[in-house]
Amino acid sequence: MRVPSICCYCFALFLIFNYYSTTAQLFDYPTANLSTTWTNIETFPYSIDFIDGSTIRTILLRGWFGPRFACGFYCNGACTSYLFAVFIVQTNSGGGITLPAIGFPQVVWSANRDRPVSNGAILNLTATGELVLQDVDGSVVWTTNTTGKFVVGLNLTDDGNLVLFDDSNSIVWQSFDYPTDCLVPGQRLFQGQQLIPSVSSTNWTAQKGLFSLQVTDKGLFAYVGSNPPQVYYNYSVVSGNDTKNKGRRYVRFLNGSLSLFLSSVEPSKPDDVISIKQASSAQYIKLMPDGHLQVFEWQPRWLMVGDLLNGFLSECEYPMACGRYGICSGYKRCTCPISSSSGIDYFRVVNDQQLNLGCSEITPLTCDATQDQALLALENVTTFNILADMERVDIDTCKQACVNNCSCKAALFQYGSNSSVGDCYLPFELFTMMNVNPDVIHRNASAFIKVQNVRSLPSASTSGSPESNLGVILGSTTGSVVFLLGVIGFFIYTIHKRRQDGQMEEEFIGEVPGMPTRFSHEQLETATQNFNKKLGEGGFGAVFEGTLQDDSKIAVKCLEGLGQINKSFLAEVQSIGSIHHMLCGRKNFDRSLPEESWHLLGVLQNCWKQQTLQDMVDKFSEDMQTHGLEVVEMIKVASWCLQYDFTNRPSMSTVVKVLEGVMKVESSLDYNFTDPRHQNTRLEHDKDMTPLMASVLSGPR
Repeated sequence: MRVPSICCYCFALFLIFNYYSTTAQLFDYPTANLSTTWTNIETFPYSIDFIDGSTIRTILLRGWFGPRFACGFYCNGACTSYLFAVFIVQTNSGGGITLPAIGFPQVVWSANRDRPVSNGAILNLTATGELVLQDVDGSVVWTTNTTGKFVVGLNLTDDGNLVLFDDSNSIVWQSFDYPTDCLVPGQRLFQGQQLIPSVSSTNWTAQKGLFSLQVTDKGLFAYVGSNPPQVYYNYSVVSGNDTKNKGRRYVRFLNGSLSLFLSSVEPSKPDDVISIKQASSAQYIKLMPDGHLQVFEWQPRWLMVGDLLNGFLSECEYPMACGRYGICSGYKRCTCPISSSSGIDYFRVVNDQQLNLGCSEITPLTCDATQDQALLALENVTTFNILADMERVDIDTCKQACVNNCSCKAALFQYGSNSSVGDCYLPFELFTMMNVNPDVIHRNASAFIKVQNVRSLPSASTSGSPESNLGVILGSTTGSVVFLLGVIGFFIYTIHKRRQDGQMEEEFIGEVPGMPTRFSHEQLETATQNFNKKLGEGGFGAVFEGTLQDDSKIAVKCLEGLGQINKSFLAEVQSIGSIHHMLCGRKNFDRSLPEESWHLLGVLQNCWKQQTLQDMVDKFSEDMQTHGLEVVEMIKVASWCLQYDFTNRPSMSTVVKVLEGVMKVESSLDYNFTDPRHQNTRLEHDKDMTPLMASVLSGPR
């Protein structure tokens, strides 16, 4: 009986184990070779759904049994957008990803958070050693730019670092060099790098001009805003004269601490540490959208186990605790600034249900009406981490400095017992303010917020004295005379200017730089046989065929009408004269190149045939290479405009939409731009067709 009982027990354990496992993959798969492609589709081999709405499609997995690092495609919610990311997942002893009910994936790095991809996107580890992420439409979203650097493979390390390595196992590229909003144990944040939070938990886009965490030569600093950035937290370190660190200063996330290495260098002790709870399982640090720097740990679900800045900052000292212009008091009780004397409301809450989103100005500030601005006085109000712009000044000097500076949003003044001597701060951006108790901070604080008043019109008197009526009559008469003289002067000036413009036009054409050869009217009459053979009509007049004395064929346009039409034509002539210079980075015909590359247009046609338009980008220009995708897009636009069949060319409005990114370039283009056989065929065929209208001849080009 003992043997069957043991067997049944083992079989039950096996069933329970498989119940919690969502994949049958055995052991890990942490590396990949060159020429490997992964497509983000629902039938992906290692695709796991979690009950919080997130889905992962795992490409690499390092380790098994417990929280481990993996990388692949990640989405959350409707799953119409995906990140290529590194995340922490829960695994069993067979390398299967488990606990879909509580072990939600924690994203610690992503390649494309500002530009998520769709279903059908492709990640390609090319034969040349470059990791490329392409969206479903084929556009390149992200790349490591490592072609030609002798990469032999891709590896996800034990500490969550995604690495491209060469044949000597040296790192060519690593994700740790491009931190986003997280640090994992062992990772360093170097001077020059920064953590930038996402907009929110559901919007992965990096915040622009709000929170960031950086290492400087003085310590670890947290900033807010960008005009200029304001420090809301600093952990300063006093470095000694004996500086052993000759490289970049950094902070490193170690078990139990965030260690600062400014003058010292590992393996020496750090200059200073910020204590963190000792890890009992997987941990990571994340800069949150509200500016908090929090530590998360698996135990046995993901919990926030530390808020590293809370030991130095109260809730109201976070710059966006109550949003812009909000006033924070107590434990994040948010209100808007209110005038205690005028009874005028200058601010309203952004959202009645979420007061922490801040306040907005009822009448926005404008530099065009500074005479209608005032300072709204608030007592015992200040803001986070004031750095004085003016020291040892009186309160009136501080206020006047803000009034005189259009960019100043408020005058914040702090002083002791004497308001004639204090510190003045003049912020260009106003975030959350807070109520303070002078007995606690041992200083008095006053805030003067700049507000815009709406100018009221003076009321008209219903009756007036004879003297006032006489003044009205004289004023009206004088105004009418001045107005009449102004009208007459305007007509005289207009007539004079037209005559002057007529005399200057001939001089103007001669001065246009790069102008082609000019011909007299008599020469053009002879060349066109007295304007005999009409080719068509354009926007400025008819076009005639002509032949010069050297048998060169020409087209001659005869202007019809004067005034604005003539001026528009002159503008077109000026444009033609200004484009007689090289725009392509090389000559149109260059015999110094190999024969197959003599003709620039021929090179373009071959690149279209071989789908290698990227080869057209100047390889000796770093700027062109950096913006290679945009350059290729411009080449496609130019090719579209070069279509022989004018009906296939885009209108200028379409070109503008393409340049603005609203439209895509037509995919089925004819790259035989100047094939003579194609042109001859069209000419023979056109003989049997109805002649095109003049307006069609002037179609888009």
